Amino acid sequence: MSDIEALLAELRSLPATRVSSARDLEALLATVKSAAGRWADVLYEIQESAQGLVGPRAEAALEVAFRRAEESYVELEIALSDCAQRTGYWDAPGC
Repeated sequence: MSDIEALLAELRSLPATRVSSARDLEALLATVKSAAGRWADVLYEIQESAQGLVGPRAEAALEVAFRRAEESYVELEIALSDCAQRTGYWDAPGC
């Protein structure tokens, strides 16, 4: 479970206060987007490994959880892209 522990550590390191500038928001969104992508990957692996080990309701629930995590990643990607277009600050590849 080291991937999950690393993800939790990354999430715990995020500031609990509101951001004060567009640049801070972009940096935060980039970090959260990355974490959301990793979370979706973790859920996908759990979903795949659970097939045949759990009942159909659990399989369906895991599939929905994965899809929601994937949708969250996409929404964060849209938010980050919009912020970057407004400020022109975020130029990192893959953002």
